[in-house]
Amino acid sequence: MNTHKLTKVALNDPVWVRYSLIAVSLTTIGLFLLLPLVTIFIEAFAKGWQKYATELSDPNALAAIRLTLWVAFLCVPLTTVFGLASAWAIARFEFPGKSILTTLIDLPFSVSPVTAGLIFVLLFGANGWFGEWLQDHNIKIIFATTGIVLATLFITCPFVARELIPLMQEMGNEEEEAALSLGASGWTTFWRVTLPNIKWGLLYGVVLCNARAMGEFGAVSVVSGHIQGLTNTLPLHVENTYNEYNAVGAFAAASLLTVLAVVTLVLKSFLEWQQQRDRASLTPPSTL
Repeated sequence: MNTHKLTKVALNDPVWVRYSLIAVSLTTIGLFLLLPLVTIFIEAFAKGWQKYATELSDPNALAAIRLTLWVAFLCVPLTTVFGLASAWAIARFEFPGKSILTTLIDLPFSVSPVTAGLIFVLLFGANGWFGEWLQDHNIKIIFATTGIVLATLFITCPFVARELIPLMQEMGNEEEEAALSLGASGWTTFWRVTLPNIKWGLLYGVVLCNARAMGEFGAVSVVSGHIQGLTNTLPLHVENTYNEYNAVGAFAAASLLTVLAVVTLVLKSFLEWQQQRDRASLTPPSTL
């Protein structure tokens, strides 16, 4: 049964069924999405704009914001390069271990972020496998920015790759082979042929990666040590501030993450629309 037939069957359902489903959907969205979002901003501005601005200008809050931006600034480009390289290898070549590589890319989706953080502690902590060597060479990873970056890289590494792999497989390599046969170099083919065809999928993965890098909590919480002003990212600052019974400060910081989530959602929708439009333009019209 094709999509058109399914749509006709759905339209024949009783009116009460359609409106009941719509009511359930809207109620769920209102209770579990809109209400929490509204509550965050109500609590953040509960004591006025001045208190809100004071909380966000607190040295610990500013340090958390700077660290969050710095971690994202480091992780997103590295994840993008990894995603491009792995997607190119998987979509364009056949090699031993290809299925294993594809499975390993999905590993961070399967492992709990807290477990991932504990793995880094086991490897690089004071009593970890490499802990003694790191201490002898005065290298600090756990309870430092380096550990936060490593944990965030582990969590975010699949996002760009998982967007590009199916896109590049669907796209095929006919255009690239044609460019190479006409004398274009590998880099020219990448910049002039491959990149324009995957640009929206690439941006989509980058947006999701950036949002996860800024909002990651579990793995970062384990490796950071929760040192105020030094190793607290914005999500950790929200937790610490709330545990100190400073609700306005916690919700003020949370409002920044909420704005990030909304912006990410808008960009995600726009990029999805662009991808669908590009695919539609590449699909030949039906002759039936």
